[in-house]
Amino acid sequence: MKSARRRSRELATQGLYQWLLSGAPASEIDAQLRNSQGFDKADQDHLDAILRGVIKESDALSAQLQPCLDRPIEQLSPVERAVLLVAAFEFKHHLDVPYRVVINEAVELTKTFGGSDGYKYVNGVLDKLAVAMRPNEAQARGRGA
Repeated sequence: MKSARRRSRELATQGLYQWLLSGAPASEIDAQLRNSQGFDKADQDHLDAILRGVIKESDALSAQLQPCLDRPIEQLSPVERAVLLVAAFEFKHHLDVPYRVVINEAVELTKTFGGSDGYKYVNGVLDKLAVAMRPNEAQARGRGA
């Protein structure tokens, strides 16, 4: 059974995918997500924080991700981009979630919604981002430079 937080990440990823493609306001996307199957099983506070936070901070989060990418962020698939933005937001604002959990959740989201090997790319990018955004935690786990 999926955790409430996993479901909130799935819905946030779906909402951000829609936002990246349509540019619809967060309130419109939020209203549509509330009608999604499984919405009642999601951690709604976590979903709201991620969805609204990523949309609000998308430029700053994208700038933090860019040095870890091999191409401009705009050239990523919308699924990979949405997942990376969710993970970057959690790295930055949800310090209670260990960075390995953030990465594992992002890999699972990419496996669910993305292309066949997209999860490998997401994993590599987030390994680099963890060192930049959570240096003490990453270093303690042997990932630091």
